Amino acid sequence: MAETKPTASASAAKASTSVQPKRDSNIISWLAPVVCLVVGYIIWRFILGNNEGFTKPDLEGGFWPDHKGPKGVWYRMYDGGIIVPVLIGMFLMVVVFSIERFLTVTKSTGKGYISDFVRKVQYHLANKNVDAALAECDKQRGSVGNVMKAGLRRYKEMITNGELNTEQKLAAIQKEVEEATALELPMLQKNLVFLSTITSAGTLVALLGTVMGMIRAFAALGEEGGAGAASELAVGIAEALYNTALGIATSAFALIMYNIFTTKIDGITNGIDESGFTLTQSFASLYK
Repeated sequence: MAETKPTASASAAKASTSVQPKRDSNIISWLAPVVCLVVGYIIWRFILGNNEGFTKPDLEGGFWPDHKGPKGVWYRMYDGGIIVPVLIGMFLMVVVFSIERFLTVTKSTGKGYISDFVRKVQYHLANKNVDAALAECDKQRGSVGNVMKAGLRRYKEMITNGELNTEQKLAAIQKEVEEATALELPMLQKNLVFLSTITSAGTLVALLGTVMGMIRAFAALGEEGGAGAASELAVGIAEALYNTALGIATSAFALIMYNIFTTKIDGITNGIDESGFTLTQSFASLYK
């Protein structure tokens, strides 16, 4: 009777992944925006709109007091209107998510340079010392190290596996790397959507505030006319300019942080891709 080769189902069974999904909480994703908007309103209402900062405070104003005569530049920001607390809240979101991404990306980068880590693993694999390569992954302690470690475990299993041919062994290693990568990348890209959204939305919200301020200015000019409208005209223009300034600053900050983090994530992703290539090429050349 002719000898049969391992079937695809047997190969798939042997190549089942050992990588376990990470536990992660999304609480910051929905809680942080709400808290930031509330804090933004508190800053605008009770700090920028402090009664002591105006010559004619509106003591019965409630949610949106109509204060007159700001005593300084800080208090003049209050004249930007109700769009100001929204922009302050968006700025705080950028700060919060930048800190959160910085901590996550820093942890995922691991210790040392990724290129140096990959070269060390390549050296150990060239000398057929898989255990030493695994030890390097434990030292690296980043996303690249995690992916490489998962691949190396499968790599080590395939060395002694006598049931699969070389192509099936390479496929098993590649599958392990891909599944480990699929678990690492979402952690890196999480919450970046807030920074990218605020980059565009900040300018649009500021434009809305600018339009509202100009409507107020020209409405006052049309109703009163002459010198009597000068005060209302100035307030309306101030509202427009403060909103514009806050929106541009918020969008610029969000864009800078987004580009910084995407650059760092691209570096980690390239390291992960190089790790998978290193494992398959090493196995193909040493264990034909």
